Amino acid sequence: MPHVHANGVDVEYESIGREGDPGILLIMGLASALAAWPDSLYEGLAAKGFRIIRFDNRDIGRSTHLTQLGAPDLRAMIAKLESGQPASSPYSLDDMAADAAGLLAALGVDRAHVAGASMGGMIAQLMALNHPAKVKSLVSIMSTTGRPEVSEPKPEAFAAIMAPPASPGREDRIARGLKVWRIIGSPAFRQTEEELLSFVTRTVDYAPYDPAGISRQMAAVLAAPPRNDRLKTLRIPALVIHGADDPLIPPSGGEDTVKSIPGAERMIVPGAGHDLPEALVPVYVKVIGEFVARVERAMPESMHEAGA
Repeated sequence: MPHVHANGVDVEYESIGREGDPGILLIMGLASALAAWPDSLYEGLAAKGFRIIRFDNRDIGRSTHLTQLGAPDLRAMIAKLESGQPASSPYSLDDMAADAAGLLAALGVDRAHVAGASMGGMIAQLMALNHPAKVKSLVSIMSTTGRPEVSEPKPEAFAAIMAPPASPGREDRIARGLKVWRIIGSPAFRQTEEELLSFVTRTVDYAPYDPAGISRQMAAVLAAPPRNDRLKTLRIPALVIHGADDPLIPPSGGEDTVKSIPGAERMIVPGAGHDLPEALVPVYVKVIGEFVARVERAMPESMHEAGA
């Protein structure tokens, strides 16, 4: 797959669709590479006439891993935050948003619709705030504003994502992945065992395991200040999608995002958890595709230049 150098890191990406079509940038969440976006969603959106770009965030997949920064002490960070003290991270979510903006620039995409899932939603929000000239619209999926009181995960869900595999070996990593997704997945849209095994195996086999890199990503999430006040300044179309039964980032996180972004549209999905199951992909393709198409139609003709 191709990569570009952006914001000081090499960013691995995939792109589908014609270069002149409106672009949608997909930003994935914590510890998840581009392979975590279902191909059916990636290809389904492209079939609606969009250029779709998905990529590996720093410290995951085949993008740059910042091993020189070491592994942060997440337990110490959490203890600090719980006592009301600030905590620092090796890099910030703002840095990750700059990576995404740099990817678009390197690809010659002037502006794109930006959709992010979980941590990717946080990055997408910051991309809209920090790089407004690059963002046509925002889709925040199963994410939050960063306010702790609306973002508290269920203990079993947080324990699941924090627990390492029994070993770095492939089989133990697959077993751990299956356990995590069974806990945080959608209760009303359970993936079949075959679907889940295929998904987990694909993501495990995509790139080597780097627990320190995952810890650096988590540190960036933990150290990020709430975005509510800044989100109130956004003046772009926004769509917030959230599962009503999300155990990792509760629906209150999505509701808070809707309340914080002026004019944001809201879609709460009954029975959905913290995943993108195949059974819901047609729904997300339809809703996101229609939202982006509506934004495109409402834009002034002067904004529809190639690559915009």
